[in-house]
Amino acid sequence: MDTNAAFRRRLVGGERIVGTFVKTPSPPVIEILGRAGFDFLVLDAEHTAMGRETVDLCLLAARAAGIPMLVRIPVASAEWISTVLDAGAAGIMAPHVGSAAEAGRIAAAMRYGDGGRGFSPSVPAAGYGARSIADHLEQAAQETVLICQIEDPDAAETTCEIAAVDGVDALFVGPVDLAVACGRTDPRDPDVVDLTSRVLAVAGDGNARTGLFVGAMAKTARWEEDGATVFVAGTDQAFLKAGARAALAAPSG
Repeated sequence: MDTNAAFRRRLVGGERIVGTFVKTPSPPVIEILGRAGFDFLVLDAEHTAMGRETVDLCLLAARAAGIPMLVRIPVASAEWISTVLDAGAAGIMAPHVGSAAEAGRIAAAMRYGDGGRGFSPSVPAAGYGARSIADHLEQAAQETVLICQIEDPDAAETTCEIAAVDGVDALFVGPVDLAVACGRTDPRDPDVVDLTSRVLAVAGDGNARTGLFVGAMAKTARWEEDGATVFVAGTDQAFLKAGARAALAAPSG
């Protein structure tokens, strides 16, 4: 899992990294995007219909393409956390994290021992038994990240506390969810933009890194000024639609 370990070092080190959401659980789609130049992918199990077998197959495709892939889980349960990490995910993106206590519970569930994650040497993350128990226990923490999504006004007001939780590597703003939770319909609303900026600004000084979803990379400069280094740009579905529309709009000859 050297790919995952390298990704974690880049994220924690504050490098600017760019990924995209994968909403179509298709191995060919993942392999294509994995070779398109992104630094990472995020398999969206929150807003799509997929189970354990599908997640496992998609992560296999990511390994084939040599790209780290996070999984945005639908609920921060021990079962989901264990499933995606056993399958070799580069980490967890947890939606709607509302407090430091909740972030701490998720981080604890990702760790082996002390009532946390159950251990099996025969899973993809452990090389199907190729690693010794000691080696896998040592390396697992170096190969997985926890990104907590901040999507509610109350959570946005406690970002410093969430960012300081041991095991939280990054905070990630969901601008549309945040806008809706604020009673707005546009993430560009000044109040939403101000709240987003305040969340992103907690990065550094020993705290977790920060990032957000952007529709296009041209929109990142403004957020980088606030400290953001982790960007998820677009989705596979958006790319497909844009390509189809561009083909239809092309002049006939």
